[in-house]
Amino acid sequence: MANLATIRRYAGAGVPVQPVVKADAYGHGAIPVARALQAAGVEGFCVATYDEAVALRKAGIRRPILVLYPVPVAWATEAARRRIAVTAGDMALLEASLAAVTAAHRASPATPAGPAGTSRASRPLASLRIQLEVETGLGRGGLQPPELLEAAIRIEAALGARLDGLWTHLQAAEDKPGTSAQLARFEAATQGLREAGIRLPRRHVAASGALVQDGVVAYDGVRPGLSLYGLVPDELLDVIPAAVARALRPVMALHARPVRVADLPAGWGISYGPTFRTNRPSRIATLPLGYGDGWPRSLSNAAEALVRGRRVPLVGTVAMDAIMADVTDVPGRPVTPDDEFVLLGRQGGAEISAAELARRRTTNSWETVTSMAWRLPRVYHARSGPEGIRTLVSGGIG
Repeated sequence: MANLATIRRYAGAGVPVQPVVKADAYGHGAIPVARALQAAGVEGFCVATYDEAVALRKAGIRRPILVLYPVPVAWATEAARRRIAVTAGDMALLEASLAAVTAAHRASPATPAGPAGTSRASRPLASLRIQLEVETGLGRGGLQPPELLEAAIRIEAALGARLDGLWTHLQAAEDKPGTSAQLARFEAATQGLREAGIRLPRRHVAASGALVQDGVVAYDGVRPGLSLYGLVPDELLDVIPAAVARALRPVMALHARPVRVADLPAGWGISYGPTFRTNRPSRIATLPLGYGDGWPRSLSNAAEALVRGRRVPLVGTVAMDAIMADVTDVPGRPVTPDDEFVLLGRQGGAEISAAELARRRTTNSWETVTSMAWRLPRVYHARSGPEGIRTLVSGGIG
């Protein structure tokens, strides 16, 4: 929880932290991550889809959950029952959702819930919590300022709905003029609601990009994503305070042991194509993961692994289930299937970071960690040691 402590320190005393655990917690495992964060006292969670929110509720997550994108109208009433907040970023969808929850409330019993054993269907329906996304310049979602006031008025007037939040998302937090312009639009939208007599809900803007820089505008909460997992947004690596970069500790590491280590002659083709042939007698270790696990073909002949604290090249075309390491030059006894390889993380004094892999893939650190497939087993560690594992068979922590 060291990263959470760092985020709280930079967000400011008393500022609620609502971590983003979408996309399986950026590949780390949404349910185990959310359970650990809930135990650590975070104020809520953000996800991208309604299914992600439901999965958290079914796993016992009781803190507030916000779905950051509008959800289909058919799920609005169920979202209210599960006390899942939804985002409004389109007037037509909002109007349809309000109509749905209004109809459900009119049909719902007005009497309080009965004694234990009363069915959920007979209990009064909770209000749908709606947060308004403000379009301030990202161009991806949210209501334009002229629509915002109308949306707030309709929510306030609707039976079974409640205005729960107001937020926006920064396009490039490191772009100070651009960020200032977005914040000015957000402030103007807020002022418009205030002048119309609308009760202002809690507001939030800052995600990881804003949190790891000086002068965080925290408003009434922050939404850390990448930084929670110990990673700095790639575009900020050279501009953030060094103390912040040192304080954040990467959570994910990718380890593997060979399923075969073979001595092959010169001129031997490695993997499909082949795109690599040995130019000398070589010792080749096969690691049991590939693009089916999120290690992309674009890293064919373009990445390295660590073994015994030493970098070795990965050679040949990445297969769906296998990559090959040339361990010919590893000193000491020959590499065997007992040796542990690190493809992401530290070993000895060496490190392969998510940012390095992102550069080699011409992508970013978000995609690097998020693309790790479900079938890769996740082992979760506390200070005392391993405390859980998630596999295809276990389906969770066990």
